[in-house]
Amino acid sequence: MTDTHSRPLTFAVPKGRILDEALPVMARAGVVPDSSFHDKADRSLSFACEGSDMRVIRVRAFDVATFVAFGAAQAGIVGSDVIEEFNYSELYAPVDLDIGHCRLSVAEPAQGSSYAPGVASHLRVATKYPGITKRWFEAKGVQAECVKLNGAMELAPSLGLAGRIVDLVSTGKTLAQNGLIETEIMMQVSARLIVNRVALKTDPRVAALVERFRADAEQAST
Repeated sequence: MTDTHSRPLTFAVPKGRILDEALPVMARAGVVPDSSFHDKADRSLSFACEGSDMRVIRVRAFDVATFVAFGAAQAGIVGSDVIEEFNYSELYAPVDLDIGHCRLSVAEPAQGSSYAPGVASHLRVATKYPGITKRWFEAKGVQAECVKLNGAMELAPSLGLAGRIVDLVSTGKTLAQNGLIETEIMMQVSARLIVNRVALKTDPRVAALVERFRADAEQAST
C-alpha cells in the first residue's frame, strides 16, 4: 500500500481576483510556487513549490472546492461564496484569510423593477450561484427559477433572460454601467483556507499547514 504521506501535498488556488492577494499570504505560510507560476507564457496548471515537496495547482475558483472536497488536492484557497454554494461536507474552512472582500448581492434594473420582497412569489434570476440563490429566496417564501450563467450576468435583465441577477459586487460600478442597482446583500464574502477533512485527520502535514495560516491570520489581525 502506498504511503500517502510520501506524496507531495497539493494546494489549489483560484485564477482571478483573489490570487494576487493570496500569494503574499501563502508565502508567509511557506507555500511559494516556483518562478514558472508567474510566467504568463507558461500554460501549465501544476507547479512545484520552492523549499518543499508541495505543488500548487491553478484552477477556476469553483473547481478549487471540488478538487479539495474529493481529495485530489489536500488544501486550497477559495472565496466563502464558493464554499457556501457547494456546501461540501468533505470541506473544512478553518481560517478566514481576510482578503478578497466583496459581497454577494441581488441586483435589478434601476428602472422598471417589479420585485418587492415579500410580495412576489416567483422570480427568474440569472446567477452562477443557483444553490445559494434558491436557498436564500426560499427562506423569504419566494420560488427562484435560476438561469445558470458563468459571466456577463449584467446583460440578463436588459435582454429579457431574467428579471434580476445575483452576483459578486465590489464597488457597484459594473452594475451602474449596465443600468442595474444593488437591492439586497445576501452575504459578505472573503477568502478562506480550505482543507479536506480526511487529509486533515490522517496527514500531519495538513494540520501543520493550517496552523501556519492560522498564526499568520492572527498576527495580521493584531
